[in-house]
Amino acid sequence: MNKIKSYILLHMMLLMLSIGGIFSKLASRQEFLSVQFISLYVGSLIVLFIYAIAWQQILKHIPLTVAYANKGISLIWGMIFGNVFFSEVITLNMIIGAVIVFLGILMVVSDEV
Repeated sequence: MNKIKSYILLHMMLLMLSIGGIFSKLASRQEFLSVQFISLYVGSLIVLFIYAIAWQQILKHIPLTVAYANKGISLIWGMIFGNVFFSEVITLNMIIGAVIVFLGILMVVSDEV
């Protein structure tokens, strides 16, 4: 598998990790042990299970240090999803933090691609 394809798959997995967070947040808004709570919680577990399997597979193609550095992108996805799905406000400090995380990822990955 070439490096670009590996990084695309890595970022698809990290997007999936953020989607698991959406399920968790939605579950937290439901009455504990209600059908909706259990359904959303199980959905979260399924997404995270698939993510865990995919993470192990991607580590065959990308060094752990590089893959782990890329996990910071899930913070950016979390900000976007928080705003889109939950009307959470994105502040200037959050944007500055996201830029710093993104620049850090670029520094780590620049030698690998």
